[in-house]
Amino acid sequence: MIGTRDKAIKYLLEQDTSKQYEVKEYKPKRSLNANNYYWELVNELANALRMGKEETHLFLLKEYGQSEMVSVVSDIDVKPYFRYFAEAGESVLNGKRFKHYKVYKGSSEMNSKEMSILINGLVEECKAQGIETKSKAEINSLIGGWK
Repeated sequence: MIGTRDKAIKYLLEQDTSKQYEVKEYKPKRSLNANNYYWELVNELANALRMGKEETHLFLLKEYGQSEMVSVVSDIDVKPYFRYFAEAGESVLNGKRFKHYKVYKGSSEMNSKEMSILINGLVEECKAQGIETKSKAEINSLIGGWK
């Protein structure tokens, strides 16, 4: 259900009281065209660099994306928990060994500003490889569709 605060409250008051509900602020989804364009360019860049598409995507997230540092007890396998990450070091605290990871936000989790930075970085990488891209105006139009 999407609506104003008052509409959401009215809706919730009419629902089954034994169930749980999640309420969050509505944010418009990114333009599918912009997302498609991103993956189209990722594929072209991957081919030019002779890398896999996912490997290229991770490279772009590392260069242009958002990240956080996370520390985990060293014997825990983080692969089931984090999709995009890189080991950043180890330490010992109170006799326990920890591994530190830089965890990158996936593009599907990014807001419009973050995705804009990622796409602009990708465009620069493509230009450096001689890959033709849309004009600045066309890219701005795609990005502007998210706001």
